[in-house]
Amino acid sequence: SGGARPRAGRMDGSGERSLPEPGSQSSAASDDIEIVVNVGGVRQVLYGDLLSQYPETRLAELINCLAGGYDTIFSLCDDYDPGKREFYFDRDPDAFKCVIEVYYFGEVHMKKGICPICFKNEMDFWKVDLKFLDDCCKSHLSEKREELEEIARRVQLILDDLGVDAAEGRWRRCQKCVWKFLEKPESSCPARVVAVLSFLLILVSSVVMCMGTIPELQVLDAEGNRVEHPTLENVETACIGWFTLEYLLRLFSSPNKLHFALSFMNIVDVLAILPFYVSLTLTHLGARMMELTNVQQAVQALRIMRIARIFKLARHSSGLQTLTYALKRSFKELGLLLMYLAVGIFVFSALGYTMEQSHPETLFKSIPQSFWWAIITMTTVGYGDIYPKTTLGKLNAAISFLCGVIAIALPIHPIINNFVRYYNKQRVLETAAKHELELMELNSSSGGEGKTGGSRSDLDNLPPEPAGKEAPSCSSRLKLSHSDTFIPLLTEEKHHRTRLQSCK
Repeated sequence: SGGARPRAGRMDGSGERSLPEPGSQSSAASDDIEIVVNVGGVRQVLYGDLLSQYPETRLAELINCLAGGYDTIFSLCDDYDPGKREFYFDRDPDAFKCVIEVYYFGEVHMKKGICPICFKNEMDFWKVDLKFLDDCCKSHLSEKREELEEIARRVQLILDDLGVDAAEGRWRRCQKCVWKFLEKPESSCPARVVAVLSFLLILVSSVVMCMGTIPELQVLDAEGNRVEHPTLENVETACIGWFTLEYLLRLFSSPNKLHFALSFMNIVDVLAILPFYVSLTLTHLGARMMELTNVQQAVQALRIMRIARIFKLARHSSGLQTLTYALKRSFKELGLLLMYLAVGIFVFSALGYTMEQSHPETLFKSIPQSFWWAIITMTTVGYGDIYPKTTLGKLNAAISFLCGVIAIALPIHPIINNFVRYYNKQRVLETAAKHELELMELNSSSGGEGKTGGSRSDLDNLPPEPAGKEAPSCSSRLKLSHSDTFIPLLTEEKHHRTRLQSCK
């Protein structure tokens, strides 16, 4: 009964109609055939009517493979036992249990604990399209792909720094040396000293900007106006000169000048330098074109833009970069926080204004003026410049700051999780990149070549992988990653790594 319903696979037992002998011609319907597969030691019986739903898959091709002889059989499986009529596959049985769900349910779910990249390779082997993978599993696969691409990108950057192309001209080699000297403090001791010096000059410039506003440290000019002390101006001029020289050297030595100019941190560098030269130009030339008062106001406005130089610290601090990325990934949570506060501010300011109108000395003159009271109340700041005087107004204030605490606390946890996740991810990626470089060094030294690094030209000269192998677990050659970076595996003489271990 229930012949229309797909039949489940069995662990053992004789079926209905078995496969014919290899090379024989059989006219039997493929829907009545049962095949026996052994995947990683797990034996399972499948039926033709179940597999024929997706004829492009590898399991469906097993139904008619015996007619083509042993060459066709071994092109689809690793081994075949003609006595038991059993196909052997040296694959992951746990992944196979997930892949085979496509024949029963029309979709594939990845079991927890399986590496997404290895599972994708298993689906490619069984010729099951990725469109059958559930959306929740596709997100894990995309995340793992991005991690591998990031590792490959970091490895390639290090290889580019280590490799020296003799065909490059002297200017190109000098340009690469200057770029590495200014952008990679870990490359040498002098580069680290320059990075520390730049960091200290940023702090000195910020401190000088703050000290220049102290009245006791200011002096009077010819018109009787207070201006910055000449010593502080000289210190700031020296700092701006260093920032300008550093930016120009990095610009001229950058491999992609357009990308360099449009980078956010480089735009911050320009904003930190530009006000000094604009104010200097206005001071010496602007007086001829406009009134002295307007020039002084413009210079004062430009001096305020000097606060942008404090953001230059982010270029030297991985913690600030991590915080910036966490905030970028938390736009949704920040939007929810602002929405909660906006709704609460509008509601409680309107209620406060209405309840306080009965008091003769009310401080709530209008609803827009009450917005300020609602903001400082819901954020638990409470300046005390505006406060309710009626009983209902005080009750409204108590409810407003309780709601404010709840509204602020709810989105904070996802933002902290984004920060911790990205910080830990960067540490893992950095460790993984170093590990791949150690494997490359180990592979080169074990091969007797006497090389510790290697350039991209050396990698291109390696022999290709032999045909017929799907995914070798151990090899002395280099493997192409997702971003065209060659990543080596350990040699068979030293260590052995399975496919899952290599991916992890």
